[in-house]
Amino acid sequence: MKTDIILAGVGGQGVLSVAAIIANAAAASSLWVRQGEVHGMAQRGGAVLAHLRISDSVPLSDLVPKGAADLILSMEPLESLRYAAWLSPQGALVTAAEPLVNIPDYPDIAGLLKTIAAFPKARIVEAAAIAKEAGSAKSVNMVMVGAASPFLPVTSEILLQTIAEMFAGKAPAVTAANKKAFTLGRNAAAGRKE
Repeated sequence: MKTDIILAGVGGQGVLSVAAIIANAAAASSLWVRQGEVHGMAQRGGAVLAHLRISDSVPLSDLVPKGAADLILSMEPLESLRYAAWLSPQGALVTAAEPLVNIPDYPDIAGLLKTIAAFPKARIVEAAAIAKEAGSAKSVNMVMVGAASPFLPVTSEILLQTIAEMFAGKAPAVTAANKKAFTLGRNAAAGRKE
């Protein structure tokens, strides 16, 4: 068993926190994890990329080969397409619907979403609205972990436990909002209401 994941977004969107949640959940599931990161100009709103390789045997490399990713998980639609060449033909592309317009010639969002929707296993999630519904506008990244969870080799229970551990030092309401964001994101990607 192996699952190769590309995590993409813009600085400040929590891409590396998402990588930590998924990696820690995989380790808690007795799986091997390798991670490679590219921060770019993250502090100035630049691209952030993480490669995450999960397997029941030791992965040989930190980097996902082009055309081999089982999942692209993106916090931003344009960033999901930037790495589309890494997606395998059977892979899933899961992205937040909301753009982070950080360049003057940002493409038309309707066109971007139409291109993404054409992928066989595409999930476009209204992550900002779901995060607000969960009780924390800052929980967009946990919405996206939930939306991607059906494509991950770990259970929802372990992911929720990992989220609780990550936010253990915060107020209980913060932990609860992030766990709810995960559940609502999972439901949204599956096309169902809680």
